[in-house]
Amino acid sequence: MSESLHPDCPQEAVPVKVNRVFDSCSDKDCLTGVVVRLEGCELPPHSTFVKTKCVSIRDVCISVEPVPFNRGFYSIDLTYTFDVDLLVSEHACEPGMPLHGTATAAKTCILYGSESATKTFSSSGACTGHTNHCCNIVNLPVASVQVVDPVVLEAKIGRGHCKCAAGEAEMPHRSVILTLGLFSIVELSRPVTVLVPTYPYTVPTKACCANSDSPCQVFSRLQFPAEEFSPTPLEATGNQEGCGCDGS
Repeated sequence: MSESLHPDCPQEAVPVKVNRVFDSCSDKDCLTGVVVRLEGCELPPHSTFVKTKCVSIRDVCISVEPVPFNRGFYSIDLTYTFDVDLLVSEHACEPGMPLHGTATAAKTCILYGSESATKTFSSSGACTGHTNHCCNIVNLPVASVQVVDPVVLEAKIGRGHCKCAAGEAEMPHRSVILTLGLFSIVELSRPVTVLVPTYPYTVPTKACCANSDSPCQVFSRLQFPAEEFSPTPLEATGNQEGCGCDGS
C-alpha cells in the first residue's frame, strides 16, 4: 500500500457543511418558588404533607433575539415545562394520595452567535433568513439546550396562583411549591462550510452474528455483582463533604 492510501494518512481536504457552535455556556441553576399547577387546580383541603415521586422535563420553549447595541450577541429565553407527580397526605405516616401537575420556570442567557446577511434556500423547501419582507433579512443563529431531569431540593405547601380555566384571572390557592436544581448546556450555532481531511473508506472487520446461546448460558457468563452487596463507606468515595448534624 502506498503512503497516500495508508488508512492513517489523510488523502485530501474536502468541504463539509456543518453546524458550527459559536458560543456556549453551562449552568447549574437553583430554581426557587416553582408553583405546581395541579390537575383540578387545588390541593385536597386537609393535605398538609407533600413529597415528589417524579419531576421530568416535558418541553423547553426557546426564543432567540438580537441584543440591541451589541452586534453579534443574542438573548436566549428558555422556558422549561415540567411534569410533576406528587404524593400528598394529611398525616406524615399515611400513604399519600397521588396527584399530577405541571410547572414552568424561565431563564435567560446571552451568547455570541455572529452575524449573517445571507438568505439560504434548499430543494427540501427549507429556507433561512427569508422573512417575505422586501430588504428585510433576519438570519438568526440556532439555539439548542441540553438538560437533564431536575433534582428536587424542596417540596412544600404554600400559597400560589392558579388559572383553573381559560380566560379566568389567576387566583391565590394552596399550592405545591418546589425548589429545583437544574443542569443545562446552551449553544448557539450556524451552518458553515469547512475543510476537513478525508481518509480512505474502510469496511468493518467485525462479523455480524446472532447469539444462539440459551438464556442460562448467557447468564452463566455474567460476573457476580459483588459491589451491589457491599455498600461503600463515605471515606471510600473520596467525598468528605457529607452532611451531618451539629450537636451544638
